[in-house]
Amino acid sequence: MFGALDLGTNNCRLLIARQQGKGFRVIDSFSRIVRLGEGVSLSGRLSDDAMQRTVDALRICAEKMRRAGVTHMRCVATEVCRKANNSDDFLGRVQQHCGIELDIISTAEEATLAAEGCAPLIDYRHQHALVFDIGGGSTELVWLGLKGRKQSEVLGWMSIPVGVVTLTERHGGIRVTEDAYQGMMTEVLRHVDAFEAEHSIAARIREGRVQMLGTSGTVTTLAGVHFGLEKYNRSRIDGAWLNASAMLDICHRLARSDYEQRLQEPCIGRERADLVVSGCAIVEAMHSRWPVKKLRVADRGLREGMLLGMMRRAGRERQEAAEARRQAKQEKQADKSTAVMTDEQKAAS
Repeated sequence: MFGALDLGTNNCRLLIARQQGKGFRVIDSFSRIVRLGEGVSLSGRLSDDAMQRTVDALRICAEKMRRAGVTHMRCVATEVCRKANNSDDFLGRVQQHCGIELDIISTAEEATLAAEGCAPLIDYRHQHALVFDIGGGSTELVWLGLKGRKQSEVLGWMSIPVGVVTLTERHGGIRVTEDAYQGMMTEVLRHVDAFEAEHSIAARIREGRVQMLGTSGTVTTLAGVHFGLEKYNRSRIDGAWLNASAMLDICHRLARSDYEQRLQEPCIGRERADLVVSGCAIVEAMHSRWPVKKLRVADRGLREGMLLGMMRRAGRERQEAAEARRQAKQEKQADKSTAVMTDEQKAAS
């Protein structure tokens, strides 16, 4: 039984799964918006209230894993814990009160795990894929070269040091002016342009050789709004295709709407109403440089990547244990054969 926990700037998310063939079957899951990174972009520190909210959510995760009998687990923290200067104190509190050991992973590992988790949704008939993951404190970009037989190679990655929480805290989220929205896009474009200059992605897109795939609360929310869902439905969203023109129309509508109007959208609600506009700015900034005709939406990523990695390691451990048992058996049989020969030699002498 495997458990994968992803603690981000905004969300705490858990998946518990059992291996099934080359994949896995989800046994239980948990997701809660904890806003751990609230105020960190301004103060540089995790607040006591944010840490307490997060510890409360992590206690639930620990209990779920205990009840499910999880044998292999990995629990990671991302951008907010990389940035905050009191992260060590927070990790100690989590260990003490929840029994969970959080691993603060690098931006490179975060990007790689997110891409691996999304791999089942990649169309390998393309030559390249551009995967992006919009988080609360950062946005990960992964540029993949695609090969036959569902193989890929990471050609480049970037962690843009802004996400929906950081942009909202800098530019506003309750009432967002046109100038504030453009300011958000400008912040993102500085990094997008640097990535484009290095990899010439736009030229590949013009040739029709790139699949773009987005994984985050922003893109799943945009898809939910587009499909007019009264309640979020993962099976309807995960793997869905979203026409770029429809996606941009929603971004523009949400950017011009007021906070109360956003609250009325069932797939946005109170938890995301102040953050969704900054997510729209990130999406629009990327599309302005990488104008794909459609985007594939993924409600998967880091946790799924962790699960697959743990399952591979567990498989190797089982193989190594089986090989060790085989060698021990051979050695035991060899020892018996040697003992029999020695007894026969003694009798002959």
